[in-house]
Amino acid sequence: MTHLRARASVFLITLTVGCTAAVAAPALSASAAAPASAQEASAWLASQLVQGNHFVSVYEGVTSPDQGETIDAILAFAATKSENSYASRATTWLEQPAVLAGYIGAGTESYAGETAKLALAAEVRGLNPARFGKVNLIARLGKLLAKSGRYSDHSKYGDYSNAFSQALAIIALSRHGGAPASAVKFLLASECKNGGYPLDFGQKSCASDTDATALDVQALLAVGQRAAAWRGLRWLATVQKSSGGLDAVGASAPNANTSGLAGQAFEAGGWPLRAERARKFLVSLQAGCSAPSAERGALAYSSSGFAKSTAVDATAQGILGIADISLAKLSSAGPGDVVPLPACQA
Repeated sequence: MTHLRARASVFLITLTVGCTAAVAAPALSASAAAPASAQEASAWLASQLVQGNHFVSVYEGVTSPDQGETIDAILAFAATKSENSYASRATTWLEQPAVLAGYIGAGTESYAGETAKLALAAEVRGLNPARFGKVNLIARLGKLLAKSGRYSDHSKYGDYSNAFSQALAIIALSRHGGAPASAVKFLLASECKNGGYPLDFGQKSCASDTDATALDVQALLAVGQRAAAWRGLRWLATVQKSSGGLDAVGASAPNANTSGLAGQAFEAGGWPLRAERARKFLVSLQAGCSAPSAERGALAYSSSGFAKSTAVDATAQGILGIADISLAKLSSAGPGDVVPLPACQA
């Protein structure tokens, strides 16, 4: 969910960000006999934030702010009701004019998925998306709604919107007065014959995508389209592995990102046994007390083992499947910062 589309570096509006080493990790609570919890995964995730408030990405040697990954962390912190101070600082960072414009677009550039995802993050934080960093994200989304009901990018580089853009917009707007009927109708019309949903619209053949279906199911549930959502869940159930994990389309092994979204969708749709299977797979990827201290709490992308390059995304999105709270209901309200507990003991 972090990267809504593959955009060449020339398309990115990059910023010069002063980066320092990651902040010290919050204390980790665990025992040698028990797996680390979702809150411990959040603690590790918080420890990886640059300057304690954002993530960055590196492409061809150029370091750029990663607003999408930062939002994923905000959602993960809300799902676990932990690390609220980090989420607050991350939100403030996102509100900076240059950071904001670099993500949702500036001038004639306007990106649907990013705008929707940021609106959702604002709502999760209890903020008004119509007044986020002096930008009305809701009005901005309205201008990106085509007559067809599709949320599309307005960009000289092309339209990179997809099922993630559509679903995130519907979820965000369902939390803010309701999603337009045309947008819901467009999403419903994209359903494949097997009940799943494609990532990209307008293709010659409809190919169901696990990540897109998991997110679309949550969007459909948020607007009361339960029958269509259940068809999507039935398809997801057919591709869930015996381990409980799910593959990304074209992949050969289950991963934390896809399994996290699918597990969240299963729980939201009232499929607790399927959700529990996904949760067990996700916990099996989590580094416990036998791992090096710098890895404890993190989720590996797959069973092949921990890799720092993929661990942030895997942990942030995997947490959603462990905590099992739908994006439509996710909120950072309530207990926020967990009291530090003793580190693992031998």
